[in-house]
Amino acid sequence: MTGCERIRVALSARMDGEDPGLGGLDDHLASCADCRAWLATASQVTRAVRVQAVEVPDLTARILAAVHTDQSQSHKARASSRRRILQIALAISAAVQLALAIPALFGGPDVHISREAASFDIALAVGFALAAWQPGRARAFVPVAFVLAGCLTITSAFDIAGGMTLFAHEVTHVAALAQAFILLALSRGSAPAATPRQRQAVTP
Repeated sequence: MTGCERIRVALSARMDGEDPGLGGLDDHLASCADCRAWLATASQVTRAVRVQAVEVPDLTARILAAVHTDQSQSHKARASSRRRILQIALAISAAVQLALAIPALFGGPDVHISREAASFDIALAVGFALAAWQPGRARAFVPVAFVLAGCLTITSAFDIAGGMTLFAHEVTHVAALAQAFILLALSRGSAPAATPRQRQAVTP
């Protein structure tokens, strides 16, 4: 190893904060242009490496939080869109039920029975419309809707089997079953409506 090579090894050690193991380094630099040039280049490289080696802040928590927030917002947007579709479907079914029931109030094969059935259908249609308007109230109507759909299905099956009616006449009861399932889906995607006591508790 030549004299300049030993000097450069010692200079490198000194730049790293280690014992160079040699003396007279500055005197050699004053008389050796090559070693001065080498030291200048080595110093630039060392500074660049040290800048790059500066500890990078840990952004993992921030990144994960941002991803979670984005996923949460996306989930809320999908849930809101799904709830809106269910509300529209329930509102349409309520409007159709109301449109079919109102004329029955003013006539039919048996006026009294027709008016009673029409009044019941109108009441249900109003309930369904209210649930469509305020999905938080849908949960309260779910048992009523499923009991109605179940009773209509069972009694229609008995009447068809006994020859008292035709399947084509009873197939419209499928709408009641569809309404029940729409209410169920809507109630699962909506928070229950606050009671007066709960509203009073959060009022400052």
